[in-house]
Amino acid sequence: MRVNIMKVFKWVVASMMMGAISFSAMAAKEVTKEEVKTMNLQKIGTVNTTAETTSPMDAKKVLSKLADEKGGKYYLVIAGREHGKFSATAEVYK
Repeated sequence: MRVNIMKVFKWVVASMMMGAISFSAMAAKEVTKEEVKTMNLQKIGTVNTTAETTSPMDAKKVLSKLADEKGGKYYLVIAGREHGKFSATAEVYK
């Protein structure tokens, strides 16, 4: 499967912009690679969204919910795809 670099780049930029917004309903918080290192977080698994979300913000809400269900307090987005809808993969940490 070939990934369109510009689409991924746009998703990452949108994702970073949305990361500045706090979602009170979210239990798991998005972190950066640097925060994972400095906070000495322990990876407990990986979560994936389906291609049903219509925006990066919606994909992040799903990732947060899935991370929370897995017992995580934090998640790090490691992949994002835009193909008419959005899907993403994140590592979950506690």
